[in-house]
Amino acid sequence: MIAAALGGPEVLRVTELPDPQAQPGQVVVRVRAVCVHPADLAATTGEIPTGPVLPPFLPGWDIAGEVVSVAPDTADFRVGDRVVGMIPWFVTRGAPGGYAELVAADAEWLVPLPDEMDFVSASTLPLNVQTAHQALKLLSLGWLPADASILVTGASGGVGGFATQLAVQRGYRVLAQAAHGDEEWVRGLGADEVISRAADLAGVGPVAGVLDAVPLGDAAAAAVDDGGVVVTTRPTPPIDQARGVRQDLQIIRLDRALLAELVGQVAAGKLRTRVADTMPLTEAAEAHRRVEAHGLRGKIVLIPG
Repeated sequence: MIAAALGGPEVLRVTELPDPQAQPGQVVVRVRAVCVHPADLAATTGEIPTGPVLPPFLPGWDIAGEVVSVAPDTADFRVGDRVVGMIPWFVTRGAPGGYAELVAADAEWLVPLPDEMDFVSASTLPLNVQTAHQALKLLSLGWLPADASILVTGASGGVGGFATQLAVQRGYRVLAQAAHGDEEWVRGLGADEVISRAADLAGVGPVAGVLDAVPLGDAAAAAVDDGGVVVTTRPTPPIDQARGVRQDLQIIRLDRALLAELVGQVAAGKLRTRVADTMPLTEAAEAHRRVEAHGLRGKIVLIPG
């Protein structure tokens, strides 16, 4: 499934491409599930990454599937292994991307997929769970006390949902913002307090830190105490320097050991993920339209073949 031009969902086209071959350091994965992320929509419209990406290209970051061939110099996997991983799309720029039946992937992008986890659930993990963990680690660099109160925006979503759970594991008092109708889901993630999406966040603080996963920018920053810390997942306007707030931007960094650890936590039931729907890969354009419309509870996962 290629983006034949820059634009909306209409630019996605079903296309026959030659089967990829495993180059040195690579394996070929038969994709059983690929997650649809807002980043995929931003790629097709040309919003990410910075700098030109010339169509045609394949969208898609997170894949789960089975290894069907292995380069002679690659010892990490064997044919038949179940794997999950993240294509660093900001590097590959769609060559490769995950919207395909077969993907030649660097072995370092992948980790083993435990037998107890299905492909669909697994495909929702790599980008979101690593971003959440890394953002929370960046937040904690502000030397937050172990029992500090923090606000997580977008806790109904992928990054925010994982961030909420990981923050609870760390012992923080977590105030989590939930979309309408998602309050029970967010409460089930362990949040100490669930905040309505319509709430004025200036009234819920002050908290020591904010993980702004939406991000909301100034509206979320209003909840942080002077001298606190705000971590966002996209650039936001600068916070008044007089407040002494540390402001950081979290950009995903592929960390294979971390991904393996977090996949293991999900497989063991220590972290939860959710899927809104599965759709054939050939209906990727409709999947993009549904993501554009918002309101999904969980991720849409495309099924090739």
